[in-house]
Amino acid sequence: MMKLGIVGWRGMVGQVLMERMIESSDFNHFESIFFSTSQKGENNPIKVPNSNPILQDAFDLNELKKMDIILTCQGGDYTKKVHSELRASGFIGYWVDAASTLRMEQNAIIALDPINKNNIQAAIKNNQKDFIGGNCTVSLMMLALGGLFKNDSIEWVTTMTYQAASGAGARHMNELLRQMKFVTDRVMADSEDQSSQILQVEKKVKNLLSDPHFPIDNFGYPLAFNLLPWIDSELDNGQSREEWKGGAEVNKILQTKSIIPIDGTCVRVSAMRCHSQALTIKLKKDIPMDEIESMIKEQNDWVKFVPNTKEESLKTLTPQFASGSLQIPIGRMRKMNLGPTYLNAFTVGDQLLWGAAEPLRRMLHLLLEQ
Repeated sequence: MMKLGIVGWRGMVGQVLMERMIESSDFNHFESIFFSTSQKGENNPIKVPNSNPILQDAFDLNELKKMDIILTCQGGDYTKKVHSELRASGFIGYWVDAASTLRMEQNAIIALDPINKNNIQAAIKNNQKDFIGGNCTVSLMMLALGGLFKNDSIEWVTTMTYQAASGAGARHMNELLRQMKFVTDRVMADSEDQSSQILQVEKKVKNLLSDPHFPIDNFGYPLAFNLLPWIDSELDNGQSREEWKGGAEVNKILQTKSIIPIDGTCVRVSAMRCHSQALTIKLKKDIPMDEIESMIKEQNDWVKFVPNTKEESLKTLTPQFASGSLQIPIGRMRKMNLGPTYLNAFTVGDQLLWGAAEPLRRMLHLLLEQ
């Protein structure tokens, strides 16, 4: 039985991953050792088969080195501190990581097995050891458009994202709730029906967003009743790093010989958990819509093709529908007035499931199979 060391199980992605692994009886296949950066020596609160009762020190290289697989959702700072030192100390096991730190390293494979399973299996046989979860919006977009990528039908893509607070972290999600409460407590204290004076209320809301006591410790700016048209750090070419990841990671996942240009604008919105994306897709040739629909439906078991009607779009093409689900709806699909090779689409998916935890869980099974 392979020894699986788990780090970062208390965080948001880690909690979702633990739920999925318990739900799928994954722990039956491993001897699981739980590590902690702050609670070493304490009792392990995660009760699963074949697990150690005491939490181990997540910085103890000697203990980590005993693992066949290290699964970490602890974040980039932990990866930067531990990974290279652990490898230098002689660790020859597999490193499976949710953080972005190692994604673009030459010897790392971005794991998204419904798209690049063959590449992952080849890498395992080639004795590659680092398997990293992809950027959440990239993974969700690739699963939605998997059939078009598989059939080499895409010339380029622009993706305009509407990314939830969950992409920034648990503290940010909580701050969004606090921001909403800060405003609603002050504008709806007297009555919930403010229709007769709604313009005055709007002005009050705007002023409240600039109030010195308005909670912005995490986002730095108001997200409630607002949006933030920048995610991640600035790059010299005018992109944010989040926008750069789209083209860089897609082409690495596909191992393309000819680069598929992908670019767009990444925006933070006040959804709690799911990321949405509006897509403009330039096809290499004119493909009938029924063939496009078939390509998309047949590529993987999780994509949900939504008919391009108002009723179906509003019912199932939303964060409300996708939250907590492995389904990835894609709809609003139509040929654009720009020409028959231009395709419009909109997709949404759970940022914490297929956008983060699920590819890592499935990566463990690929390692078991090999």
